Amino acid sequence: MRTTVAMPQVGESVVEGTIGKWLKRVGEWVDRYEPLVEIITDKVNVELPSPEPGRLVEILVPEGMTVPIGAELAVLEVEAPTEAPPPPEAAPPEEALVGRRRVTPRVRRLAEELGVELEHVRGTGPGGRITEEDVRSFAAAPALGAPAAPAPREAAPEIPAEEEAVPVDPIRRTIAQRMAESKRTIPHAWVVMEADMTPLRRLRESIKEEFRRRHGVDITYLPFVIKAVVEALRQFPILNSLWAEDHITLRKRINVGVAVATDKGLLVPVIRDADQKSISGLALALGELASRAREGKLRLEDVRGGTFTINNPGAFGSIMSLSIINPPQAAILSMDAIVRRPVVVDDAIAIRSIMNLCLAFDHRILDGAGATAFLRAVKERLEGMGPSMPIY
Repeated sequence: MRTTVAMPQVGESVVEGTIGKWLKRVGEWVDRYEPLVEIITDKVNVELPSPEPGRLVEILVPEGMTVPIGAELAVLEVEAPTEAPPPPEAAPPEEALVGRRRVTPRVRRLAEELGVELEHVRGTGPGGRITEEDVRSFAAAPALGAPAAPAPREAAPEIPAEEEAVPVDPIRRTIAQRMAESKRTIPHAWVVMEADMTPLRRLRESIKEEFRRRHGVDITYLPFVIKAVVEALRQFPILNSLWAEDHITLRKRINVGVAVATDKGLLVPVIRDADQKSISGLALALGELASRAREGKLRLEDVRGGTFTINNPGAFGSIMSLSIINPPQAAILSMDAIVRRPVVVDDAIAIRSIMNLCLAFDHRILDGAGATAFLRAVKERLEGMGPSMPIY
Protein backbone atom coordinates (compact mmCIF):
# COMPACT_ATOMS: atom_id res chain seq x y z
CA MET A 1 0.00 0.00 0.00
CA ARG A 2 1.27 3.44 -0.89
CA THR A 3 0.83 6.71 0.98
CA THR A 4 1.89 10.27 0.29
CA VAL A 5 3.85 12.65 2.52
CA ALA A 6 2.57 16.24 2.44
CA MET A 7 4.04 19.64 3.30
CA PRO A 8 2.93 20.22 6.93
CA GLN A 9 1.40 23.33 8.47
CA VAL A 10 4.04 24.86 10.76
CA GLY A 11 2.48 28.20 11.67
CA GLU A 12 -0.66 30.29 11.45
CA SER A 13 0.56 32.51 8.60
CA VAL A 14 2.86 30.10 6.78
CA VAL A 15 1.51 29.27 3.32
CA GLU A 16 4.47 27.54 1.68
CA GLY A 17 7.76 25.82 2.38
CA THR A 18 10.99 25.04 0.57
CA ILE A 19 12.62 21.63 0.29
CA GLY A 20 16.10 22.05 1.72
CA LYS A 21 17.47 18.51 1.55
CA TRP A 22 16.12 15.00 1.12
CA LEU A 23 17.56 12.85 3.91
CA LYS A 24 16.60 9.58 2.17
CA ARG A 25 17.05 8.46 -1.42
CA VAL A 26 14.52 6.68 -3.59
CA GLY A 27 14.57 3.00 -2.73
CA GLU A 28 15.73 3.48 0.85
CA TRP A 29 13.77 2.33 3.89
CA VAL A 30 12.61 4.89 6.46
CA ASP A 31 11.21 4.12 9.91
CA ARG A 32 8.21 5.85 11.43
CA TYR A 33 9.24 9.23 12.91
CA GLU A 34 12.68 8.99 11.29
CA PRO A 35 13.67 12.29 9.60
CA LEU A 36 12.78 12.14 5.91
CA VAL A 37 13.27 15.63 4.51
CA GLU A 38 14.55 19.01 5.66
CA ILE A 39 12.02 21.81 5.20
CA ILE A 40 12.81 25.53 5.24
CA THR A 41 9.95 27.79 6.24
CA ASP A 42 9.25 30.82 8.38
CA LYS A 43 12.90 31.49 9.19
CA VAL A 44 13.60 27.96 10.36
CA ASN A 45 14.87 24.58 9.25
CA VAL A 46 12.89 21.57 10.44
CA GLU A 47 13.22 17.88 9.74
CA LEU A 48 9.91 16.32 8.70
CA PRO A 49 9.59 12.80 10.13
CA SER A 50 8.10 9.97 8.15
CA PRO A 51 4.45 9.37 9.14
CA GLU A 52 4.75 5.62 8.49
CA PRO A 53 7.48 3.00 8.15
CA GLY A 54 8.12 2.16 4.54
CA ARG A 55 10.27 2.51 1.44
CA LEU A 56 10.64 5.83 -0.36
CA VAL A 57 9.49 5.06 -3.87
CA GLU A 58 9.14 8.55 -5.36
CA ILE A 59 10.27 12.09 -4.61
CA LEU A 60 7.72 14.53 -6.01
CA VAL A 61 9.41 17.83 -5.14
CA PRO A 62 13.15 18.34 -5.74
CA GLU A 63 15.51 20.17 -3.41
CA GLY A 64 15.27 23.95 -3.61
CA MET A 65 11.67 24.01 -4.83
CA THR A 66 9.00 25.93 -2.91
CA VAL A 67 5.50 24.47 -2.68
CA PRO A 68 2.32 25.38 -0.78
CA ILE A 69 1.28 23.85 2.52
CA GLY A 70 -0.48 20.54 1.87
CA ALA A 71 1.40 19.82 -1.37
CA GLU A 72 2.45 16.20 -1.88
CA LEU A 73 6.20 15.78 -1.38
CA ALA A 74 6.88 12.07 -1.68
CA VAL A 75 5.36 8.62 -1.99
CA LEU A 76 6.03 5.79 0.47
CA GLU A 77 5.44 2.07 0.08
CA VAL A 78 4.31 1.40 3.63
CA GLU A 79 4.69 -2.38 3.41
CA ALA A 80 8.11 -3.89 2.78
CA PRO A 81 8.08 -5.29 -0.77
CA THR A 82 8.45 -9.05 -1.19
CA GLU A 83 10.66 -8.65 -4.22
CA ALA A 84 13.30 -6.24 -5.34
CA PRO A 85 11.89 -2.88 -6.39
CA PRO A 86 11.81 -2.18 -10.14
CA PRO A 87 14.63 -0.08 -11.60
CA PRO A 88 14.00 3.67 -11.87
CA GLU A 89 11.94 4.70 -14.86
CA ALA A 90 13.88 6.05 -17.78
CA ALA A 91 13.36 9.68 -18.67
CA PRO A 92 10.45 10.11 -21.10
CA PRO A 93 11.14 10.99 -24.73
CA GLU A 94 11.60 14.63 -25.67
CA GLU A 95 8.00 15.01 -26.94
CA ALA A 96 6.36 13.08 -24.06
CA LEU A 97 2.98 14.39 -22.97
CA VAL A 98 2.99 16.44 -19.79
CA GLY A 99 -0.03 14.50 -18.54
CA ARG A 100 2.21 11.50 -17.87
CA ARG A 101 4.36 13.47 -15.45
CA ARG A 102 3.60 15.51 -12.37
CA VAL A 103 3.92 19.26 -12.80
CA THR A 104 3.84 21.52 -9.77
CA PRO A 105 1.61 24.63 -9.79
CA ARG A 106 4.74 26.78 -9.56
CA VAL A 107 6.18 25.25 -12.75
CA ARG A 108 2.83 25.56 -14.54
CA ARG A 109 2.57 29.25 -13.60
CA LEU A 110 6.10 29.88 -14.84
CA ALA A 111 5.31 28.15 -18.13
CA GLU A 112 2.24 30.33 -18.60
CA GLU A 113 4.23 33.48 -17.87
CA LEU A 114 6.92 32.51 -20.42
CA GLY A 115 4.44 31.23 -23.03
CA VAL A 116 5.86 27.69 -22.95
CA GLU A 117 3.72 24.67 -23.88
CA LEU A 118 4.66 22.02 -21.34
CA GLU A 119 3.94 19.07 -23.64
CA HIS A 120 7.03 20.06 -25.64
CA VAL A 121 9.37 20.33 -22.67
CA ARG A 122 11.71 17.51 -21.73
CA GLY A 123 11.91 17.07 -17.96
CA THR A 124 15.21 16.48 -16.25
CA GLY A 125 13.82 15.99 -12.75
CA PRO A 126 13.14 12.66 -10.99
CA GLY A 127 11.06 10.38 -13.22
CA GLY A 128 11.23 12.91 -16.05
CA ARG A 129 9.52 15.62 -14.01
CA ILE A 130 9.65 19.11 -15.48
CA THR A 131 11.53 21.61 -13.35
CA GLU A 132 11.59 25.41 -13.42
CA GLU A 133 15.05 25.30 -15.01
CA ASP A 134 13.67 23.06 -17.78
CA VAL A 135 10.99 25.64 -18.55
CA ARG A 136 13.44 28.55 -18.54
CA SER A 137 15.92 26.68 -20.76
CA PHE A 138 13.16 25.79 -23.22
CA ALA A 139 11.92 29.39 -23.32
CA ALA A 140 15.45 30.63 -24.07
CA ALA A 141 16.02 28.11 -26.88
CA PRO A 142 15.80 29.44 -30.47
CA ALA A 143 13.79 26.43 -31.71
CA LEU A 144 11.43 23.81 -30.32
CA GLY A 145 13.31 21.49 -27.99
CA ALA A 146 16.68 22.81 -29.07
CA PRO A 147 19.23 23.73 -26.47
CA ALA A 148 19.75 27.40 -25.93
CA ALA A 149 22.68 28.83 -27.84
CA PRO A 150 25.45 30.18 -25.67
CA ALA A 151 25.27 33.90 -25.18
CA PRO A 152 27.99 35.87 -26.99
CA ARG A 153 30.92 36.58 -24.73
CA GLU A 154 31.26 40.20 -23.86
CA ALA A 155 34.60 41.91 -24.13
CA ALA A 156 36.45 41.92 -20.84
CA PRO A 157 36.17 45.29 -19.13
CA GLU A 158 39.31 47.33 -18.86
CA ILE A 159 38.89 47.55 -15.05
CA PRO A 160 38.39 44.28 -13.13
CA ALA A 161 34.88 43.83 -11.71
CA GLU A 162 34.46 45.04 -8.13
CA GLU A 163 31.25 43.16 -7.43
CA GLU A 164 30.42 39.55 -6.66
CA ALA A 165 27.09 37.78 -7.02
CA VAL A 166 26.31 35.81 -3.85
CA PRO A 167 23.64 33.12 -4.39
CA VAL A 168 20.56 33.43 -2.17
CA ASP A 169 19.97 30.17 -0.31
CA PRO A 170 16.42 29.04 0.51
CA ILE A 171 16.45 30.13 4.14
CA ARG A 172 17.73 33.62 3.28
CA ARG A 173 15.03 33.89 0.61
CA THR A 174 12.41 32.85 3.18
CA ILE A 175 13.67 35.44 5.68
CA ALA A 176 13.56 38.11 2.98
CA GLN A 177 10.00 37.24 2.00
CA ARG A 178 8.76 37.12 5.58
CA MET A 179 10.40 40.38 6.64
CA ALA A 180 9.18 42.18 3.50
CA GLU A 181 5.68 40.86 4.19
CA SER A 182 5.88 42.07 7.79
CA LYS A 183 6.90 45.60 6.82
CA ARG A 184 4.30 45.74 4.02
CA THR A 185 1.33 44.58 6.07
CA ILE A 186 2.04 45.60 9.68
CA PRO A 187 2.16 49.26 10.75
CA HIS A 188 5.21 49.11 13.00
CA ALA A 189 5.80 51.42 15.95
CA TRP A 190 8.61 51.31 18.50
CA VAL A 191 9.20 52.31 22.11
CA VAL A 192 12.56 52.19 23.93
CA MET A 193 13.41 52.18 27.64
CA GLU A 194 16.55 51.79 29.73
CA ALA A 195 16.72 49.09 32.40
CA ASP A 196 19.21 49.22 35.26
CA MET A 197 20.57 45.69 35.30
CA THR A 198 23.09 46.26 38.12
CA PRO A 199 21.34 44.08 40.77
CA LEU A 200 20.61 41.36 38.20
CA ARG A 201 24.19 41.44 36.99
CA ARG A 202 25.40 40.83 40.55
CA LEU A 203 22.91 37.96 40.93
CA ARG A 204 24.08 36.28 37.74
CA GLU A 205 27.74 36.67 38.66
CA SER A 206 27.06 34.99 42.00
CA ILE A 207 25.33 31.90 40.54
CA LYS A 208 26.79 31.33 37.06
CA GLU A 209 29.67 29.03 38.05
CA GLU A 210 27.49 26.82 40.26
CA PHE A 211 24.80 26.70 37.57
CA ARG A 212 27.34 25.63 34.94
CA ARG A 213 28.71 22.88 37.21
CA ARG A 214 25.25 21.60 38.05
CA HIS A 215 23.63 21.75 34.61
CA GLY A 216 26.47 21.90 32.10
CA VAL A 217 25.16 25.08 30.42
CA ASP A 218 25.66 28.79 31.00
CA ILE A 219 22.92 30.92 32.49
CA THR A 220 22.73 34.12 30.46
CA TYR A 221 20.57 37.21 30.94
CA LEU A 222 18.05 35.90 28.40
CA PRO A 223 16.07 33.57 30.74
CA PHE A 224 15.68 36.46 33.21
CA VAL A 225 14.33 38.67 30.41
CA ILE A 226 11.95 35.92 29.29
CA LYS A 227 10.69 35.59 32.87
CA ALA A 228 10.03 39.33 33.07
CA VAL A 229 8.29 39.27 29.68
CA VAL A 230 5.94 36.36 30.41
CA GLU A 231 4.89 37.94 33.71
CA ALA A 232 4.19 41.20 31.88
CA LEU A 233 2.25 39.32 29.19
CA ARG A 234 -0.05 37.92 31.87
CA GLN A 235 -0.64 41.49 33.00
CA PHE A 236 -1.08 42.83 29.44
CA PRO A 237 -2.54 39.94 27.37
CA ILE A 238 -3.14 42.20 24.35
CA LEU A 239 0.59 41.82 23.58
CA ASN A 240 0.02 38.05 23.31
CA SER A 241 -2.45 38.37 20.45
CA LEU A 242 -2.74 38.53 16.68
CA TRP A 243 -4.61 40.73 14.22
CA ALA A 244 -7.43 38.86 12.42
CA GLU A 245 -8.94 41.74 10.38
CA ASP A 246 -12.44 41.73 11.92
CA HIS A 247 -11.24 40.85 15.44
CA ILE A 248 -8.16 40.45 17.64
CA THR A 249 -7.35 36.91 18.78
CA LEU A 250 -6.03 36.69 22.34
CA ARG A 251 -3.86 33.62 22.85
CA LYS A 252 -4.22 31.90 26.23
CA ARG A 253 -0.91 30.06 26.08
CA ILE A 254 2.33 32.03 26.23
CA ASN A 255 4.83 30.48 23.80
CA VAL A 256 7.96 32.58 23.46
CA GLY A 257 10.02 32.45 20.28
CA VAL A 258 13.71 33.22 20.74
CA ALA A 259 15.85 34.36 17.82
CA VAL A 260 18.97 32.16 17.48
CA ALA A 261 21.84 33.07 15.15
CA THR A 262 23.16 30.10 13.15
CA ASP A 263 25.37 29.58 10.12
CA LYS A 264 22.20 29.24 8.04
CA GLY A 265 20.60 32.45 9.26
CA LEU A 266 18.38 33.61 12.09
CA LEU A 267 16.10 30.85 13.40
CA VAL A 268 13.25 31.22 15.90
CA PRO A 269 12.56 28.10 18.01
CA VAL A 270 9.74 28.33 20.54
CA ILE A 271 9.66 27.73 24.30
CA ARG A 272 6.13 26.46 24.86
CA ASP A 273 4.23 27.53 27.99
CA ALA A 274 7.16 29.71 29.00
CA ASP A 275 5.13 31.27 31.81
CA GLN A 276 5.02 27.88 33.56
CA LYS A 277 8.82 27.56 33.79
CA SER A 278 11.28 28.80 36.39
CA ILE A 279 14.32 30.82 35.38
CA SER A 280 16.48 27.68 35.52
CA GLY A 281 13.87 25.81 33.46
CA LEU A 282 13.95 28.58 30.88
CA ALA A 283 17.76 28.49 30.78
CA LEU A 284 17.78 24.72 30.19
CA ALA A 285 15.07 24.94 27.52
CA LEU A 286 17.04 27.70 25.79
CA GLY A 287 20.22 25.66 25.82
CA GLU A 288 18.53 22.64 24.28
CA LEU A 289 16.69 24.60 21.58
CA ALA A 290 19.73 26.69 20.64
CA SER A 291 21.83 23.54 20.32
CA ARG A 292 19.28 21.85 18.04
CA ALA A 293 18.89 25.04 15.97
CA ARG A 294 22.64 25.34 15.35
CA GLU A 295 22.92 21.64 14.50
CA GLY A 296 19.98 21.84 12.08
CA LYS A 297 17.93 19.35 14.13
CA LEU A 298 14.86 21.38 15.07
CA ARG A 299 11.59 19.45 15.09
CA LEU A 300 8.20 20.69 13.90
CA GLU A 301 7.00 21.13 17.48
CA ASP A 302 10.04 23.33 18.15
CA VAL A 303 8.82 26.06 15.79
CA ARG A 304 5.04 25.91 16.03
CA GLY A 305 2.71 28.19 17.93
CA GLY A 306 4.93 31.12 18.91
CA THR A 307 2.92 34.00 20.42
CA PHE A 308 5.67 36.52 21.24
CA THR A 309 9.31 36.83 20.13
CA ILE A 310 12.45 38.02 21.93
CA ASN A 311 15.56 39.03 20.01
CA ASN A 312 19.00 39.39 21.60
CA PRO A 313 21.24 41.50 19.33
CA GLY A 314 23.06 42.63 22.48
CA ALA A 315 24.93 39.32 22.40
CA PHE A 316 26.83 40.78 19.43
CA GLY A 317 27.41 44.18 21.01
CA SER A 318 24.40 46.12 19.74
CA ILE A 319 23.32 48.98 21.99
CA MET A 320 20.22 50.07 20.04
CA SER A 321 18.11 47.98 17.66
CA LEU A 322 14.70 48.21 15.99
CA SER A 323 13.43 44.70 15.24
CA ILE A 324 10.80 43.66 12.70
CA ILE A 325 7.72 41.85 14.00
CA ASN A 326 7.44 38.13 13.30
CA PRO A 327 3.93 37.90 11.77
CA PRO A 328 1.22 37.24 12.83
CA GLN A 329 2.43 38.14 16.33
CA ALA A 330 1.62 41.49 17.91
CA ALA A 331 5.12 42.48 19.04
CA ILE A 332 8.80 41.64 19.39
CA LEU A 333 11.19 42.71 22.16
CA SER A 334 14.88 43.37 21.56
CA MET A 335 17.42 43.34 24.38
CA ASP A 336 20.69 45.12 23.67
CA ALA A 337 24.12 44.93 25.27
CA ILE A 338 24.54 45.75 28.96
CA VAL A 339 26.86 48.76 29.16
CA ARG A 340 28.42 50.26 32.30
CA ARG A 341 27.98 54.01 32.23
CA PRO A 342 27.42 56.96 34.55
CA VAL A 343 23.81 57.72 35.46
CA VAL A 344 22.06 59.90 38.01
CA VAL A 345 20.90 57.96 41.08
CA ASP A 346 19.30 59.91 43.95
CA ASP A 347 20.89 63.19 42.80
CA ALA A 348 24.34 61.60 42.57
CA ILE A 349 26.42 60.19 39.73
CA ALA A 350 26.89 56.42 39.87
CA ILE A 351 28.29 53.78 37.50
CA ARG A 352 25.46 51.37 36.63
CA SER A 353 24.93 48.47 34.20
CA ILE A 354 22.33 49.73 31.72
CA MET A 355 20.51 47.81 28.99
CA ASN A 356 18.23 49.23 26.29
CA LEU A 357 14.94 47.43 25.71
CA CYS A 358 13.10 48.10 22.44
CA LEU A 359 9.54 46.95 21.80
CA ALA A 360 8.25 46.88 18.22
CA PHE A 361 4.46 46.56 18.18
CA ASP A 362 1.60 46.28 15.70
CA HIS A 363 -0.15 49.66 15.82
CA ARG A 364 -3.39 48.06 14.62
CA ILE A 365 -3.59 46.02 17.81
CA LEU A 366 -2.58 48.57 20.42
CA ASP A 367 -1.44 52.16 20.81
CA GLY A 368 1.64 53.71 22.35
CA ALA A 369 0.15 53.96 25.83
CA GLY A 370 -0.46 50.21 26.06
CA ALA A 371 2.93 49.36 24.56
CA THR A 372 4.70 51.72 26.94
CA ALA A 373 2.87 50.29 29.96
CA PHE A 374 3.91 46.77 28.94
CA LEU A 375 7.55 47.72 28.43
CA ARG A 376 7.61 49.57 31.75
CA ALA A 377 6.33 46.40 33.45
CA VAL A 378 9.17 44.41 31.88
CA LYS A 379 11.71 47.04 32.96
CA GLU A 380 10.43 47.14 36.55
CA ARG A 381 10.54 43.36 36.85
CA LEU A 382 14.12 43.23 35.59
CA GLU A 383 15.22 46.00 37.93
CA GLY A 384 13.60 44.16 40.82
CA MET A 385 15.65 41.00 40.26
CA GLY A 386 18.44 40.84 42.85
CA PRO A 387 20.30 38.47 45.19
CA SER A 388 17.07 37.15 46.73
CA MET A 389 15.54 36.25 43.36
CA PRO A 390 14.71 32.49 43.21
CA ILE A 391 15.81 30.78 40.00
CA TYR A 392 14.37 27.29 40.70
